[in-house]
Amino acid sequence: MSRMDSERVYPAIVASPGLVLGPLYVDAVRSVQTAARSSPAEEQARLEAAAVTARQQLEALAGGQDADAAEVLEFQIELLGDPELIAPAGAAIAEGAAAAEAWTEAIGSLIAEYDSEEDDYFRARAADLRDLKDRVLRALADEGSAAADAAAPDSIGIYVAEELAPSRFLEIDWTRFRGAALTGGSTAGHVAILARARGVPMLIGLEAPLSALGSGTAAVLDAEQGRLVVAPEAGHLARYQARAAEREIEIERERALLPNPALTAGGERVQLLVNIDDPAVIDALDPAHCDGIGLTRTELQFYGLAERHGALPDEDMQVQLYRRILTWASGRPVTIRTLDAGGDKPLDGLTLKGETNPFLGVRGLRLSLAHPEVFLLQLRALARAAADCESPLKVMLPMVTAPWEMAEARRLLEEALAALRVSGVPAARPALGMMVEVPAAALGIGRFDADFFSIGSNDLIQYVTATNREEKALGRLYDPLDPGVLELIRRVAAHGRDSGREVSLCGDMASDPRCIPALLDAGLRVLSVAPAALGRTKAAIAAWGGKG
Repeated sequence: MSRMDSERVYPAIVASPGLVLGPLYVDAVRSVQTAARSSPAEEQARLEAAAVTARQQLEALAGGQDADAAEVLEFQIELLGDPELIAPAGAAIAEGAAAAEAWTEAIGSLIAEYDSEEDDYFRARAADLRDLKDRVLRALADEGSAAADAAAPDSIGIYVAEELAPSRFLEIDWTRFRGAALTGGSTAGHVAILARARGVPMLIGLEAPLSALGSGTAAVLDAEQGRLVVAPEAGHLARYQARAAEREIEIERERALLPNPALTAGGERVQLLVNIDDPAVIDALDPAHCDGIGLTRTELQFYGLAERHGALPDEDMQVQLYRRILTWASGRPVTIRTLDAGGDKPLDGLTLKGETNPFLGVRGLRLSLAHPEVFLLQLRALARAAADCESPLKVMLPMVTAPWEMAEARRLLEEALAALRVSGVPAARPALGMMVEVPAAALGIGRFDADFFSIGSNDLIQYVTATNREEKALGRLYDPLDPGVLELIRRVAAHGRDSGREVSLCGDMASDPRCIPALLDAGLRVLSVAPAALGRTKAAIAAWGGKG
């Protein structure tokens, strides 16, 4: 038996959970053949026409997507509309270079700049630029917009590549490809976000050279344990097939639980809320399947509007957004988080540039207090939205570290309410709570004058374990079940019980069935999860019978 015929197991990082059995389709990098070199004027005209074609393709693709998917394409569309993007290539063409050669070199320099950035957000943008490079080259070669799956196997397959740009992800037929494995990628990248939102199992950081993988080879994409099993042995394959069949039964059981309240095995009620990144998500979500919204990430709407219009959303635009969410909730509570920019989510014109460690920098509430004019506008919009909807509105502050920050935010809320009353604009005072994601806040939780608390497990884990959750080499250390993390969660939950104030958890831990027993053991009875995780979280809660 040759090496290629024997079972091989390649470790990877889970970006979107799931289990897929099927043949591999390896989308290896292929060179693009272009036409022979013409005169500089003709080469310049070809490049400009290719850029227009590429932009039209992206605009057409964005037009058929939901708001979340369309937003991740806006960066590429805007770049292609900027004459400065192809100006360096134009200079090279004037000196005698062919259009494809000049474009490759010019965009390559820009990609290198983004790749060298310390910030994960900007490094993730490098994938968008690589996609732009290839799309324009295909247009120069007159290959059109053929999707990467054109030569895919007829049966259900596993897509394998070095990297996958957002537009390529959206072009691929995911009824044929039930999962993907990438040698590159980031769990915080646009493609990982899209994969989780659409339920496409995905591995990133695959430790395998594409040359060692052959299209058509049987494989198992194990995005539960984090590995790609190539040419599995018969016994192993049988076990995976049995697991896949069991998972289908589990999925049906989880779907059946959706209309029901979340109850433990002992019949204890657990409030199960949802996290909302994009308001378009609620259009496909039945509000009766949850107890409300535990986290609304308003910064994502700020990013989209800033990129499209070059300005932050004004007060009226924000009011419309918040009212839409409150109306959907049909009387259920809605928690809206104030702007949480910074860290891995920079916002042009607002966040600081060049911070040596943006995760420990001016982000979250720190940024809002540094820009009271922006913060007051959001507080006014929230107070206005709270006045005319039946759903109770709760406002949550991110990245709170010290009690004085909470006090200053409360003072600004009162200032916004007073100004609205003077103007005769209807407004109401929403409950004002805080995220607990800084260890200092968790340790001194009794010092904070907050109406409610919500534990942000993602950052809490990162700060407690001193690990970057995007760093592959630190995967074992970034542990949600670390005793130190659980101790802080227990501390905050106990304070909530003693003080009569609600404590919830809205980070990824709540969507992970492995963590549900530990969270319930810690005393939490309010969890907020990704909409796609509602069924499996209800199933995990139903299986919990209490400590011991």
